[in-house]
Amino acid sequence: MRKRVLVIHGPNINLVGEREPGIYGKESFESINNEIRACAERLGFDCEIYQSNSEGEIIDKLQACRQEVDGVVANMGAYTHYSIAIRDAIASIRIPCIEVHISNVHSREEFRRVSVIAPVCAGQICGFGKYSYLLALEGLSHLF
Repeated sequence: MRKRVLVIHGPNINLVGEREPGIYGKESFESINNEIRACAERLGFDCEIYQSNSEGEIIDKLQACRQEVDGVVANMGAYTHYSIAIRDAIASIRIPCIEVHISNVHSREEFRRVSVIAPVCAGQICGFGKYSYLLALEGLSHLF
């Protein structure tokens, strides 16, 4: 049976390609999602991609997926740095979650260097642009 993964894009990720291209690149959100789907297919995963700018909707999605998916790849955007509620939702679902960021958050502003979700994730990948997502999918394949 194929493993099922959920990729969650948090706030403002839908504007990748338009928003601060010097940091996040010029490739469109749609193009990145297409590469995520292709990588998931190569790895033998069924993949759902979800984006929301709303903390509550992200929490609802995490809770709803807990018995439907085998792993999560999550770019929580700015919520990474302060959302204890999302941290608790990730901890509650008890399935592997890999935190991703397009930019290298550790080389940016001080506040971006702190992740409240990292301690409840299986790992963190950042700084590789769209490839952060693909590396996270590869990582999940080794956790199943």
